[in-house]
Amino acid sequence: MSTKSVTQQYSSARDRYAELGVDTDVALEALSRIPISLHCWQGDDVAGFERSAEGLSGGIAVTGNYPGAARGPEELRADLDQVVGLLPGRHRLNLHAFYGEFGERKVDRDAIGPEHFAGWIEWAKGHGMGLDFNPTFFSHPLSADGFTLTHADPAVRAFWVEHGKRCREIGAKMGEALGSTTVTNVWIPDGYKDLPVDRKGPRERLLESLDAMFAKVIDPAVHLDAVESKLFGIGSESYVAGSHEFYMGYAVSRQKVLCLDAGHFHPTEGISDKISSVLQFVPRLLLHVSRGVRWDSDHVVLLGDDLLATAQELVRGDFLGRAHIGLDFFDASINRIAAWVIGTRAMIKALLVALLEPTEKLREMEAAGDYTGRLALLEELKMMPFGAVWDYHCERSEVPSGMRWLDEVRRYEREVLSQRAAGAAVAV
Repeated sequence: MSTKSVTQQYSSARDRYAELGVDTDVALEALSRIPISLHCWQGDDVAGFERSAEGLSGGIAVTGNYPGAARGPEELRADLDQVVGLLPGRHRLNLHAFYGEFGERKVDRDAIGPEHFAGWIEWAKGHGMGLDFNPTFFSHPLSADGFTLTHADPAVRAFWVEHGKRCREIGAKMGEALGSTTVTNVWIPDGYKDLPVDRKGPRERLLESLDAMFAKVIDPAVHLDAVESKLFGIGSESYVAGSHEFYMGYAVSRQKVLCLDAGHFHPTEGISDKISSVLQFVPRLLLHVSRGVRWDSDHVVLLGDDLLATAQELVRGDFLGRAHIGLDFFDASINRIAAWVIGTRAMIKALLVALLEPTEKLREMEAAGDYTGRLALLEELKMMPFGAVWDYHCERSEVPSGMRWLDEVRRYEREVLSQRAAGAAVAV
């Protein structure tokens, strides 16, 4: 579609939205200020760059063997360059601790430091992006039995507490260097495959470990702590120490950021209904946007009802200023760059749809008891031309609209990804 045609269609769409009292220019300006935190682990199937033969563990599984996975930080950054060039707006990058640049030395996780992420900080500076961070409590010999911060052995717990402390320091250095607050999110895989007798003990140890890890006060202008729950994982189907109830209580009592992962609850639950509840009690919220399919929580995000409901709740509740939006999925069955782009653009589209709602008009109907009008208008909004507004947003941001972004991904696949020899090692 030509730029002229995109502009003409936007003009028509703007007039239609104006009839409902919605200013599309204002909505697009608001959208351009909302960053999405891209997850680095989509690019290499959660492998990381440690000098270790340890395989992926912790209740996480990646399926598929699409060619072209990044094998080191330079390749991963090159792939991310392609992704951010296909997204309207300015976004962030979310790193896991085992994506540091460790050179030829083996650096264990209780010894990592900001120096191992200097390359990532420089890359982020070059893109005008902020960074977020995560300790890596999986894929390690000391997590092989399924326990880390809840481990019965004090020495193992101490190792992981030290890892968490160092990750907080790394996150703070990132925030300070980039002038953008880093959210460091804690998720652990600890749990039992079958029914435990002692549910209390691991949670008591987790409470003690978290308090020790978070003991040092860090300026919230550069760093925020978040905690993330999970309903179950592979190998922890019957019991997870870090349940929603546990972390909800912890976040409220310690005033931490609470992370809600869209794939970490019962399949009939949606995180959209939790947002206005938890934000009554915690200062800020971290969203990990994913798409659950049956037991698997990490499919590529699509523009569906659950995603729309989440975006609508953030906008309707005026929560955007208190919410950090990140992605969390990994699919090795399709082109990994396309997966990033599809998922991120879906999240941005959902926010656009929400920002184009005549929220005040809907609130007035609801307050007046006009539930008929409310339902009728919500249904009519589904037919509004938000696609024309989206195309205009892309073209104005100098990124491809429509399906043209896929042409660029295909080109990169031919010229770069296909050249990566399957299984060949590169220096990290």
